[in-house]
Amino acid sequence: MITVLVRARRGPEALAVTLSALVPAVAAGLVGDAVVLSESPDRAVERVADAAGATLIAGHGASWREGARVARHEWLLCLDDGDVPEEGWIRVLERFVALGPRAGRLGRLRRRHPGILPGLRDLVRGLARRGEVRAGDLVHRRVLLEGQRPGRPVRIAAAVARDPAFG
Repeated sequence: MITVLVRARRGPEALAVTLSALVPAVAAGLVGDAVVLSESPDRAVERVADAAGATLIAGHGASWREGARVARHEWLLCLDDGDVPEEGWIRVLERFVALGPRAGRLGRLRRRHPGILPGLRDLVRGLARRGEVRAGDLVHRRVLLEGQRPGRPVRIAAAVARDPAFG
């Protein structure tokens, strides 16, 4: 099982889209819990997180690392609100967790973009922050808790897309 960490930046609707996309993975036994990370307290985000049974961390300390502290499982899937994993991701992540690399590595899902400009922007950001954990990564919690620099990401044969409404 894994824990999903979701950064809530676009509001309750985007958060609801991402959390609802996780339901099949919960039913399949892959996702055991979710942690919502919100930099500022928001009653609507709090209600969505509560309705989904997710733990909410709100305030300036809402980071991947803080999410890792309260996560119940060793492997963490990091997502932004509005992200939706694409078909086939459950089986691929199950295999990665079961047979995947040692705890110091991370897996990276491909990110699908609706156009060229967002794709180029993501590419530049990725190159600038090469050693950082980012949305779309499957990482062992030790990497976040101990501040390890993960090695070169392992490409996972699954993709995540942003719902077009939350571009």
